[in-house]
Amino acid sequence: MQKKFIQPGQKLSLKLTTAERKLIVEELMCFDEIYEQLIVGTPADEPLMMTLDELDDFSGYIAAEANHCDDRKKQKKLDAVFEKADNLLDTYTDEEPSQTISFEDAKKAKLISDQAVQVAEWAAQALVAAEQLRIKTKPLEHFSLAPAYRDVLLLVPGISKSIKNRLLKDNSSFTVAEVASIIMAMAEDLPDGDAGKQVALMFVAKHLMDSLQDGILRLSEQKKSTPSKAKVKSARAKTATGTPFQLKITLLGSEPAIWRRIQIEDCTLDKLHEDIQTSMGWTKSHLHQFEINGERYGDPELIDDGFDDFECVDSSKTMLSEIVPKSGKRFVFKYEYDFGDGWVHEVLFEGCPSPEKGKKYPICLEGERACPPEDIGGVLGYAEYLEALADPSHEQHSEFLDWRGQFDPEDFDAAKATREMKRRR
Repeated sequence: MQKKFIQPGQKLSLKLTTAERKLIVEELMCFDEIYEQLIVGTPADEPLMMTLDELDDFSGYIAAEANHCDDRKKQKKLDAVFEKADNLLDTYTDEEPSQTISFEDAKKAKLISDQAVQVAEWAAQALVAAEQLRIKTKPLEHFSLAPAYRDVLLLVPGISKSIKNRLLKDNSSFTVAEVASIIMAMAEDLPDGDAGKQVALMFVAKHLMDSLQDGILRLSEQKKSTPSKAKVKSARAKTATGTPFQLKITLLGSEPAIWRRIQIEDCTLDKLHEDIQTSMGWTKSHLHQFEINGERYGDPELIDDGFDDFECVDSSKTMLSEIVPKSGKRFVFKYEYDFGDGWVHEVLFEGCPSPEKGKKYPICLEGERACPPEDIGGVLGYAEYLEALADPSHEQHSEFLDWRGQFDPEDFDAAKATREMKRRR
């Protein structure tokens, strides 16, 4: 017989006689207090209301007592109670009936499964990187979870009970390893949920991945020794009278183009990263890398064997003058920021103009349009964001306004960018 479908959590009526209730409450030796309270608290003329899970649990207690009962009369009464509960379990189900999966559904299921694998692999690689840096047990700084995010995580079965208990406390802190384990548990649960749950899990997973990436970056920077004043002074002396390098940075995929033209003295690629960040308007909240002549340049402590399986050239030891043509010929390379959103910039070396007397570098000469907000979802997410802001009837219009207020995509001030670049040097 096909079972009748009911919603998960829906309660069913279990009718017991007064004698049956008395027998259960007074005679059962091992019985959950929850069911005892339910029986005592329910009027005699009303049925006991239980979910299928509760009925299954309840019937287990009854069956166990009946199996170990030496009194045949009492055993017969317990068997009668068990049959009543078992009949309800045989009649109803809260599991959706299996349906033929369409080709489109199968494609979606595979996509979700592939995303789950990618999330799990990312978390595992982050854990490896943290272990190499010896920061696995370090608490993440500036880590926060909105109440809605905590509610989603509390429903993930693979998250340990101790972590769930701490999720209930707003001020709880979590280590690098704990956040990585949470992300892995979410990835494991992702394919099993309905569409709404999958969207919620991916949204929270993105937040956790960004937080973990940012946390590892911060902790790694703290481990680096601060160079002595003598070394810093020496480095500045070498470049103080150097010829400026002129670069045009364009955010690829932006339409219309978002770009900056800057002039800087010779420096490491790490320093160039900071100038790009500041002139564009980014906040240095995520990892970055350069791609130059087919080779990747970055911080080896964070990138090498951590987030990707490749070796990189140390950007903290590579000077800009080492990678651009000595002839001053125009030269193009790429700079990527935030591996999740994937902001790829084209960096065009335009040459080395003659230094002007009294001019101090770095300088942002010109540029157009505002930098997109962090964590907006890449170029496509930014386009959707602007569309929603421009249309008051858009379903996400109010949400984006509440998130960061009004936003002018045309707003850019080269003089302000220059002041910020000099301040951060």
